[in-house]
Amino acid sequence: MYIKQLITMAMIASTVAVSAANDNPFFHYKEWKTPHGTYPFNEICNAHYMPAFEEGMKQGLAEIDAIVNNPAAPTFANTIEAYERSGEMLSVVASCFYNLASAETNDSIQALEVELSPKMSEYSSTIRLNEKLFQRIKAVYDQRGNLKLTKEQAKLLDDIYESFANNGANLSDADKQTYRELTARLSMLTMTFGQNVLKATNAWTMLVTREEDIRGLNDDTKAMLRANAEAKGLNGWLLNLKPTTYIPVMQDCDNRDIRRELYMAYNSRCIGGEFDNTQNIIDIANTRLALAQLFDKPCYADKSLYKTMAENKENVYRLLDQLRDNYMPAAREEVKELQEYAAQQGLYATLQPWDWSYYSKKLKNDKYAISDDIVRPYFELEAVKQGVFGLAKRLYGITFKENKNIQVYNPEVTAYEVYDEKGKFLAVYYADFHPRDGKRGGAWMNDFQPQYMLGKKDHRPHIVNVMNFTRPTAEKPALFTYDEVRTFLHEFGHALHGMLTRCNYSALSGTNVPRDFVELPSQFNENFIDEKEFLDTFAKHYKTGEPMPQELIDKIKQSSNYHAAYACVRQLSFGYLDMTWHTLTEPFVVPADLTTAEAVVRFGDTAMEQVQVLPTVSGTQMETAFTHIFSGGYAAGYYAYKWSELLDADAFSVFKAAQKKNGSIFDKKAAALFRQHILERGGTEKAADLYRRFRGGEPTINALLERDGIKVITIQ
Repeated sequence: MYIKQLITMAMIASTVAVSAANDNPFFHYKEWKTPHGTYPFNEICNAHYMPAFEEGMKQGLAEIDAIVNNPAAPTFANTIEAYERSGEMLSVVASCFYNLASAETNDSIQALEVELSPKMSEYSSTIRLNEKLFQRIKAVYDQRGNLKLTKEQAKLLDDIYESFANNGANLSDADKQTYRELTARLSMLTMTFGQNVLKATNAWTMLVTREEDIRGLNDDTKAMLRANAEAKGLNGWLLNLKPTTYIPVMQDCDNRDIRRELYMAYNSRCIGGEFDNTQNIIDIANTRLALAQLFDKPCYADKSLYKTMAENKENVYRLLDQLRDNYMPAAREEVKELQEYAAQQGLYATLQPWDWSYYSKKLKNDKYAISDDIVRPYFELEAVKQGVFGLAKRLYGITFKENKNIQVYNPEVTAYEVYDEKGKFLAVYYADFHPRDGKRGGAWMNDFQPQYMLGKKDHRPHIVNVMNFTRPTAEKPALFTYDEVRTFLHEFGHALHGMLTRCNYSALSGTNVPRDFVELPSQFNENFIDEKEFLDTFAKHYKTGEPMPQELIDKIKQSSNYHAAYACVRQLSFGYLDMTWHTLTEPFVVPADLTTAEAVVRFGDTAMEQVQVLPTVSGTQMETAFTHIFSGGYAAGYYAYKWSELLDADAFSVFKAAQKKNGSIFDKKAAALFRQHILERGGTEKAADLYRRFRGGEPTINALLERDGIKVITIQ
């Protein structure tokens, strides 16, 4: 009887498992009937993720076992290509889950992140530390000179071999176990860091009950703040730390106390309190150091930089120092000028960080009679989209067609089909513009499906841009600031990198390039916002339809270098902070006379002091919310923004030269070269070789200094 009961229970459990699999869309991803195989978001719920992750990991490990146990001698096809194409189901599940964990999260997803973190870390380590798998990879790698591989195949082989070697494959058994423990710990720490930042950002609000306290804010911003309050059942104007509130308040609010309070709240996020990140920072830095030293590297930067264009920390510091020396004198002059201007406006005190944006905007308006309020009416969302899409058509011949049959993860998201110049399907593009409680701050590009070839079939990519731009109100459509248009252009540049790619392997396609190269297409795209020829294509008043006046376009152009030096040294401060944490050669220890928070804040202040041009404010430090380096993949890599900026200025100089020659910034010949050698090639070759092929030589800093109007102090 007991045995019969067990059999019955087993049959019931099996039936339940089969039923769960049948109901789970991820188990049938190859059979999706959606347009272009896009995600059936309407059918996916949070309960589907964990079973799908577990099945995906199970299948992935089985595919690895098949490679390892293949009796045939290791070849590029049966080992390298087979490995590159393994784990397909897991990739499908993970791409959906982690995209939504950033753009459409909730308590359930965040709890799943915590539960999944050690599982995914263990899965990755199990593969990376599979000795038999590595021996097969190494066997192919050792005979690479005789295999007659294409450049792309050789790059894939090199990348896979080095990824294993750099992730512990050559370690002793004892060190491999240590590596597993360290990577699992780091995964949990970085995830917790990012969650703390999101929670701290969402948790802080301030209710203003007197309208005079927010004098200076435009009507659209006030309407948004009132809507925030009404959504919480409050009467007044509810401020928060999201960019759409923080930026306009810091720029426009006349009440200095309000600006100071908002600044202090924003820049003390996660310093102590419920969402404290100070100990997390120390633990992350020390864990990364331990990982580096496990590989006999003195510091984490030495382990991290070898595959980048910069190659080593000395070259990173050379760039940072070179920019510091050239930009700091101009930045100090900008601060001096603004201090004098603020005094004329009645500020009889030292200019503080919460004063900078406010007086900077006023001075800019006085100098150029230009402000966000003047520009916004010409940057209506739909017009901006058409302008940005139109730029891609003029340069690369591609077009965008909205498809409402493509399911989206939030009703605010718009899905497009993208076609090339011959009308052939190129990509799916999702655009997600406005802030929500479930969306982290900032703006980014990602893919739901990468591009790759399987046989003769080209699997085209599904790309998403996620942003946090000004919402429409009951009275007005969404009207962008100049900086929001620039940010859209930036993220769309990443999207183009993802959509135009033509590679054989997903591991090399699109934005799978070194960190200090990946920002080139995005920052290059930003350059067009200062070009009259581009603005003329879409910048029209949302009420009258009148084009942006020539006078206003001229002022935008004239003001394009406004406070460029300050902006540069601010970025440099982040780069120095990043490098200081990741060039530690000894574990960070909190001094006995300091608290953890005091030690972390002081460390950050010291790292950034050589490029500080405004007073340091006690009790604030942006590093505790610096998700780029502590949870976002830019550890020892934040310098990449400036490195890429040097490249983008140098690359755009090709278009400027063509403009002088033929009268148009939309130069098809230059665009074809940029597409062929940069946008289409992904990471199929060394980034430096791709850039040289486009440019015909090495990049220099000259174009960047010229663009920013900086007098050359020193070139090293």
